[in-house]
This record gives sequence, C-alpha cells and structure tokens, in this order.
Amino acid sequence: MSSPNILHLNQSGPTEFVFRVFTTSPRIQALLFCFFLLLYVMIVCGNTTIICIVCTHNSLHTPMYFFLSNLSFLEICFTTTVVPLMLSNIFGAQKPILLAGCSAQMFIFLTLGGADCFLLAIMAYDRYVAIRHPLQYTLIMTQKQCTQLLVGSMSLALLLDLQLTVFICTLPFCGHILEINHFLRDAPPVLRLACGDIKIHQAILFMVGTLVLAVPFLLISISYIFIANTILRMQSAEGHWRTFSTCFSHLSVVLLQYGCTSLVYMRPRSSTSEDEDRKLTLIYTIAIPLLNPLIYTLQNKDFKDALKKSMSYERASENQ
Repeated sequence: MSSPNILHLNQSGPTEFVFRVFTTSPRIQALLFCFFLLLYVMIVCGNTTIICIVCTHNSLHTPMYFFLSNLSFLEICFTTTVVPLMLSNIFGAQKPILLAGCSAQMFIFLTLGGADCFLLAIMAYDRYVAIRHPLQYTLIMTQKQCTQLLVGSMSLALLLDLQLTVFICTLPFCGHILEINHFLRDAPPVLRLACGDIKIHQAILFMVGTLVLAVPFLLISISYIFIANTILRMQSAEGHWRTFSTCFSHLSVVLLQYGCTSLVYMRPRSSTSEDEDRKLTLIYTIAIPLLNPLIYTLQNKDFKDALKKSMSYERASENQ
C-alpha cells in the first residue's frame, strides 16, 4: 500500500483534508475552470429540461418518464456535490476541511450514486413489465407502486452508505492535514490515507460495492434477457426495432455507468492507481450525467415531440 500524502505531520489538532491540485499552471487552471463550469451548466440545464418537459406534458405522465425525471434530479444533485467544490479548488487555494465535512460529502456522494444504480435497475424492471406484460402494465406499475420503488431505492442506498461512511471515517489517520490525490472525498482515496490495517475496510467496501453495483446489474441483465426473448418472438421487423428502441437509451446509460463504477469500486486495490481512479471518476460524475439527457432525448420519439411542442409554444408566446 502506498504511503499517504501527509502535510504538517507534527501539528496537533483535528484531522483535516485538502485536495491535490490538477496543475500549477495559471493558464491551464483557468481553462479547466471554464471547461468544467461549462459542463456543469450543461448538465444542470439538460437534466432540468427533462424534468420540466415531463412535468408539463400529460402524455409523459407514465412510469417510464416518472423514473426518468427522478433520474435527472439525482444526476443534478450528484454532480452538484462534486463540481462546485472541485471548481473552488482548481486554482490551488487549498482550504483544509475537517473530517466531519469530508464524511458528509462522502456520504451524500455515495448515497446519490447508489440510488442512481438502484433506480436504473427499477427502470429495467419497468421496461420488462411494459414489454412482457403489456395488458397488466397499468395494474402493476401504479403511481403508488412507482413511488414505493423510488423511496425504497433511496432508503436502501442511504442505509448501506451511511454504515460504510461511518466505518471508514472511524479509521485512524496519520497527521493533522492530509492531501487527497483526488477531486472529491470518495471512499477509495480516503482509505489510502489511513495509517492502520485497512484490509477489513477494503473488504466491506467491496461488499457494499457488490450490493450496490453487481446485484442491480444482475437484475438488469435478467430483465433484458426476458425482454430480448420477447422481442425475438415478434414476427414484425418493425416491431423488433420499435420495442428495442424503448430500451436502447436505458441500456446505453447502464453500460456506461456500471462499467466505470465497477472499475473504481470492485477492482482489487493492488491493481488500481490514484490517477486511474480520478479519470474514471470524472467519467461517471461528469460525462455520464452530461450524456444522459442527450441519450434519452435523441432516442425517444415521444420526448422529442413533447420538446418540439414546448418550443413551438414558447415561440408563439414571444410573437404575441
């Protein structure tokens, strides 16, 4: 295990954390700040657009779009726990943050990420019911059932990640101010800074990662096996494509999300490096929330029609 980055080792006082800066070049710092700020604005605007369109069009008041709008809300909250703090640290003004603050961001980040994964599994179940049992769909996926599934996913993520956060943050840390080689307080980089034996903590992190990542991915895979079987039994080629197109957007997001997060949380620590983790974390904290609105809107005819209606209404209002 690599030795932790420690600043001011002999100072007494509570444990505090700072982030390692991306670069010390002022010009590159300015470019990075503008780049990440632009991406953050695009993420917020894109996902907010999805929420507004779903809320204002009765034709989209279905379980699929209910879950999609909540996924967009989670994406906004997820990136908001990361990007503003990252922007404030880009210019190298290292502001030490107490262990309690570190724990709070870690807990919120992990909980929202876990809820995101569970929600993707619920969306796969929704597509399974819609395609395999179309006549019973409205009876199974009632508003009450959808709300219970959503609350259940949030509660399960909160319970698992609260225990993980408390367990990690009770570790002994060597020194007063510790430097995290990352842009957020995630579990793997914080674990690297502990000065005690972390084998048990790594095992628990792997176990929680399995529950949050592997189990939902298994349920998603099973759902899509049944969906694929139903699609293949359709006689019409047009029916094949129309049915598959309702799942393509969700499947694309699943592969992107689970691919990156599995590499960060479920690989053996001996096979990972801090720089690799930073790059992968950038993808699933910024790139995927940015791509989600594009993936869902470009592949979804109903949503595109609703978006066109909203734009036409706005133009008509401006002309009056």
